[in-house]
Amino acid sequence: MKRFLLFLLDVGALYLALLITLFVRYKDNFGYNYDLHLIPFTLIFSLWLIIFYITNLYDTNILRNNIYFYSTLFRSITAASVISIIFFYLIPYFDIAPKTNLFIFILISLGLVISLRSIFNNINEKKFKKPLLIVGVNPQSLELAKFIEENPQVGYELKYILDLTKEEVRNINEIIKKERINTIVIAPETYQVPEIINMFYKTLENKVTFRNLSSFYEQVTNRVPLGAINQIWFLENLSEGGKKTYEELKRFSDLIFASILGIIILLFIPIIAGLIKLSSRGPVFYRQKRVGQNGQTFEIIKFRTMRADAEKETGAVWAQENDPRVTKLGKLLRKTRVDELPQIWNILKGEMSFVGPRAERPEFHEKLKEAIPFYEERYIIKPGLTGWAQIGYRYGSSVNDAAEKLQYDLYYIKNRSLVLDLGIILKTLNIALRQAGR
Repeated sequence: MKRFLLFLLDVGALYLALLITLFVRYKDNFGYNYDLHLIPFTLIFSLWLIIFYITNLYDTNILRNNIYFYSTLFRSITAASVISIIFFYLIPYFDIAPKTNLFIFILISLGLVISLRSIFNNINEKKFKKPLLIVGVNPQSLELAKFIEENPQVGYELKYILDLTKEEVRNINEIIKKERINTIVIAPETYQVPEIINMFYKTLENKVTFRNLSSFYEQVTNRVPLGAINQIWFLENLSEGGKKTYEELKRFSDLIFASILGIIILLFIPIIAGLIKLSSRGPVFYRQKRVGQNGQTFEIIKFRTMRADAEKETGAVWAQENDPRVTKLGKLLRKTRVDELPQIWNILKGEMSFVGPRAERPEFHEKLKEAIPFYEERYIIKPGLTGWAQIGYRYGSSVNDAAEKLQYDLYYIKNRSLVLDLGIILKTLNIALRQAGR
């Protein structure tokens, strides 16, 4: 609901900015100029809203009046403004070239969007929060409590987190009434205490919403808590029978777009190959074994970004940010994701998809599946060129990082859809373009 309200707020701000601009410029001939500008600017507004989406401005986790939010918003409007200028002056289809109008519109829309978003964020943090009670103390409930306290914009105010002691059980009803608790999150171990369950039944008249820890954690963090799930969770949530049509459509889309992108890439391979050869000795392409769907091993192909003898003495080691083995050109290729483009061939062969979990190296796979519960479940689908974990988490270089990324992978596997895939691809493009500009 918040995202829909934000969308309506942005749409209203953009059209209001257009109306103000036209009124200021054409007060005596407003109606004619409104009809003339409506269609082209509606197309522009669609592009603005898409940019807002891919830069995460509809992600409720960033709706706070802080530097990160305002810098994201300003970058988004700047990018949208540049695209608007290109639209009108490089595509002269419409009978307007609104130099002054576009400048005035951008200034007004900037002021309106920033003002309305600031007001919304302020109200959201202070007025829209629901009183929350967490029952049951474990690592996941403590992690959830910390996340909610650090992110008031998600819409909840944590009142208490109760341990399963008899004294606190007796106080549950009192706490619910005193704090006007709206939502109670229940940790798995709570169900083993009959007294608490009986107490919950008695609170139904207070119109309290009960949520289990794993589903609520997933809702607010966009990840799946590993410690709060079991094999039953997988049977209930990762049923693949209902995904058959989606998988067929996804494979068809992969083939179409991989073919188109592959043809485009062929035009640039000589240039990239020449630069790689000039920057360091060694082959242009780099082949490496990875683990794919159902644990099958395959060989990916990438543009080489490291020294040719990078693992000669060390063997397989985790890649890291600012890795000293990476060449200067390799750093740019990695930041822009250009080094991944030869994997289009793996997509055409059916070994990968555009979107999915990261394909891990066999050397690390064996270590990770022993250290992390349910790690092998990420292989029930094809690995991807990009994915939910890749856009949601930093570069992984340890077992702990892999466990964190698995939470994102399981969220994607459970909720995957063509709409989510499109969103991930658009956000990947945004990340690549931003990093290229650093």
